[in-house]
Amino acid sequence: MSTPRARFTDEHGRRIRTGELALRYGLLLLVLAVTVGPFLWQLSTSLKGPTEDIFSSPPSFLPEHPTLHNYQRVADTIPVWDYALNSLKVAGASVVTNCVGSALAGYALARLRYRGRRVATLVFILAMLVPVEGIIIAQFTTMRELGLNNTLIGVVLPGSIGAMNVLLMRNAFLNLPYEIEEAAYVDGADVWQRFLRIALPSVKGTVAVVAIFAFMGAWDDFLWPLIVLSDPSRFTLTIGLNYLHGTFANDERLVAAGTVIAVAPLIALFACLQRYFFRGVGEGAVKG
Repeated sequence: MSTPRARFTDEHGRRIRTGELALRYGLLLLVLAVTVGPFLWQLSTSLKGPTEDIFSSPPSFLPEHPTLHNYQRVADTIPVWDYALNSLKVAGASVVTNCVGSALAGYALARLRYRGRRVATLVFILAMLVPVEGIIIAQFTTMRELGLNNTLIGVVLPGSIGAMNVLLMRNAFLNLPYEIEEAAYVDGADVWQRFLRIALPSVKGTVAVVAIFAFMGAWDDFLWPLIVLSDPSRFTLTIGLNYLHGTFANDERLVAAGTVIAVAPLIALFACLQRYFFRGVGEGAVKG
């Protein structure tokens, strides 16, 4: 009696051929190597001692004698934890302003009826097409006139509400059934009650997406903090780590340790919000 062959099916129950399945996994492994490989190499380099060869062929990902001494050297070279605290303040403020402002603006574009709503939506779309380098001089002049030059508020303010985040929230609210809000309106709920109690809890996934995008954008930003900040005590982590690249460019272990310190909070944030993130991508999908 012959043993039945294993069958592989997709989410719709359709059969997948063995060759096609192997091709899919091969492509996934290739993408994984391209995206995760450099970070694993940096992590491995940061854990290697001064006697280990980091340029050996073939390369060795596993350190022979793992050590955290390189991370201590980073803290001894620059005030990395002070810089990280400044970056955390900027990123935290950006998350709050983007989540609140984008939710309010997105709901207004999706649900409220007023003259010029389509024009306002078009303005947000056009704002995404303008490169940051084209308006950065105007931003710097504005911050200087407001007296916010060389302050963390000046770093946060230009990116406090992103056009992409507003459009994500708008599309998420558009995907909600309007009949639910109509029923609440009949029961006497005003616009704030409908927003806070019905609409906003239904798009928590998209709010998580906005939070991740805002945190990543503020944490990784280098050009704008470099321009607006001049006091070393207010430097963010990306600017502070630049000293490692400039002064200690030949010490790859030190640079790798600083890179891992900068990336670790992003990984932790995504690990905490990943289940909301993937649900939010579907909520904020653009309607065809």
